[in-house]
Amino acid sequence: MTEDLLGYNEMVETAMRTVVREALERAGDDGLPGEHHFYITFRTDHPDTSIPDRLKERYPEEMTIVLQHQYWNLETSDVGFNVDLSFNHKMETLRIPYDALITFADPSVNFGLQFHVDIDDDSWASEELEAAVELDADIESGGPTTVEELAAETSEGEAGDKAKGGDNVVTLDSFRKDK
Repeated sequence: MTEDLLGYNEMVETAMRTVVREALERAGDDGLPGEHHFYITFRTDHPDTSIPDRLKERYPEEMTIVLQHQYWNLETSDVGFNVDLSFNHKMETLRIPYDALITFADPSVNFGLQFHVDIDDDSWASEELEAAVELDADIESGGPTTVEELAAETSEGEAGDKAKGGDNVVTLDSFRKDK
């Protein structure tokens, strides 16, 4: 097979990151319409990611956030985005470069993208999803904020297995409200 001298894989990655940027720009300008919401998984150990130390300690490699009802000051740039989120009733600013994205999904329309993250040290590769941070009305009412906390409230199924120390894979569908 001939070597790809044009770099098609890089072109595709750039195009997919542009889709994420445009979706985030629209959400930042006009809010999220209808039932749209975003699950964004990113590398916390990417050199250009900026998150509070306490979150970095809890999620040393990757983290999933959900942008749905409660997010503030969503701003995009050519290289990444900033967003303010509430963690345990404390407002925090996250700065996430597009190059740190692992996945972007909008489950309301069954849309998702998966990215290749190129960090100098490939030893970071992980087979488990660290956690999903649920950012809806439940958080402000003192509800669970991570997959682990959600799983602790579930007695059966995959989430229950996670809470009991079983499988480390939790499907996000386990926590969808329309189930």
